[in-house]
Amino acid sequence: MEQSEKENREFQSNTMTNKKVSGILFIVILSAYILYAGLYIYKTSFIINGERYFTLFDDAMISMRYAKNLASGAGLVWNPGGEKVEGFSNPLWVMYMSIFHLLPVPPSKVSLFIQISSVVFLLFNLLFVKKIAGAASGFSPLVCLGSVILTAFYLPINHWGLQGMEVGVLTLLVTMTVHMTITCINSKKFSPWPFLFMGLGTLIRMDMAIPYVVILAFLYGSNKQIRQKNLVYGVSLFAFFIISQTLFRLWYFGEILPNTYYLKMAGTPLYLRVVQGVLVLIAFIWRMNWVVFLITVVIVLVRRNSTTLLLFCVFLAQMLYSVYVGGDAWEQWGGSNRYICVAMPAFFILFSLALKEIIWRSVDVLIGGGIVLAKIKVFAFIVLLVVCMVNLNAINEGSGALEEWTLVSRSLHVQDNQSMIETALLTKKISTQNATIAVVWAGAIPYFSERYSIDILGKNDKVVARGKSRRWPGLRRFTTFHPGHSKWDYGYSIGDLKPDIVAQVWGLADAYGWGIYPPMGGLKPPWLPPRGEAKEYLDKDYTRVVIDNSELFLRKGSKNILWEKIKG
Repeated sequence: MEQSEKENREFQSNTMTNKKVSGILFIVILSAYILYAGLYIYKTSFIINGERYFTLFDDAMISMRYAKNLASGAGLVWNPGGEKVEGFSNPLWVMYMSIFHLLPVPPSKVSLFIQISSVVFLLFNLLFVKKIAGAASGFSPLVCLGSVILTAFYLPINHWGLQGMEVGVLTLLVTMTVHMTITCINSKKFSPWPFLFMGLGTLIRMDMAIPYVVILAFLYGSNKQIRQKNLVYGVSLFAFFIISQTLFRLWYFGEILPNTYYLKMAGTPLYLRVVQGVLVLIAFIWRMNWVVFLITVVIVLVRRNSTTLLLFCVFLAQMLYSVYVGGDAWEQWGGSNRYICVAMPAFFILFSLALKEIIWRSVDVLIGGGIVLAKIKVFAFIVLLVVCMVNLNAINEGSGALEEWTLVSRSLHVQDNQSMIETALLTKKISTQNATIAVVWAGAIPYFSERYSIDILGKNDKVVARGKSRRWPGLRRFTTFHPGHSKWDYGYSIGDLKPDIVAQVWGLADAYGWGIYPPMGGLKPPWLPPRGEAKEYLDKDYTRVVIDNSELFLRKGSKNILWEKIKG
């Protein structure tokens, strides 16, 4: 009896010690992540003319342009005084961004506040990752810490989140709602909060309807006694969030769906999107390492409980959605695209759970049990190895990704962002306030130039968005589809709209390659093909100038160009 009590006290003492050590390590990981995120943000900034600029990924800067105009009283528009076009797919995120434009800070610093808030969202996400991992593993410190480390230092999440995309807050919402759902299932109690938070997610991005449906299905099937209540609340709130934003869109923009939907989906056959989406998914699994993926799938088969099934179904649903839409436009850089990214914490929790299970069973079979410290060391080593493995090919394959992940080199598109702002400041300097600018990168240049802009790729133009989708001939059409970057009409954008300045053009320059000119806002390198379709308009009506290593096309005789500044 005394021996039993002694063993019980030792067990409780060891448990308390493990929890204390786990808590300290978790704080260390959070602290390390804050330092990492701070350095990441700093390395996305740069100095132009003696002033430090913070800016976001260019798609996020399109949202910032809308937010800036909304805060100034011009309305939810891309161009003040221009047509109302919903050229964004993240309405609530735009509203959130507009709050920071009310602060008395210069445009060069507003993006910094968005980035800092994304750090906060991702920190809270790590808290919920730890909670879910604990619930899934019986509160194993190893599974909790492994899941947190893998999530915290996964480059695509940090890339999309810390460069201002809504991925950070959506990842938090998905993780938080999954935790709430697990709590409801285990307690067999009803709660409206999972539906409310996922409904909020649909206001940020409408495709958050995918995890909403998954969570509704699990709550419906979890408990027969409250099944009806979950169904009524889930369907009612889903209808409320979707219908309310649709009615607002119809009232304000005169459309049932965002302009981005018509741009990416209309005119693009389903088979083309699906084939491209499957290829993208295969590449994602291969780059991540198919063994890691297989290990994660195995745990779902071994531990077929509601928690592991929910985590896997959320991840699977996002993968299938990525296939349906044809993947992201940035697959060659983004590794885990924006759709899959929001569910990666669920994947990492499952992997950590599977890894612990495999190590414990393997060591027990081979050695006969015991050697706990050895098991812990093996687990920690493999987790750190996988952290490196999943990031090595996450953005740019090989050493480029490693250098970016370790912050040795600047983050993806930072050099491009600097070039865009330099182009924006240049166009602002040589033009009047009434000038119009044609752009391909529709975020930073319009935002910082403060000029009426023309979006060549149609994200903010209804005519282009509903136009013909350009595709490669033959089999290459299945490997060169870039959602949101396959429509343009120079006869309309340049010939009819007659911009004063053409800052960039884009297109199938010839039968062998894509071209964006001027690339990164600078001179055309010799290996790029000729300008193709835009050439006839540029040669006829525009004058080519090179100022500060930036190539621009200025409309001949335009009264909105300050020609004396160019000559000087």
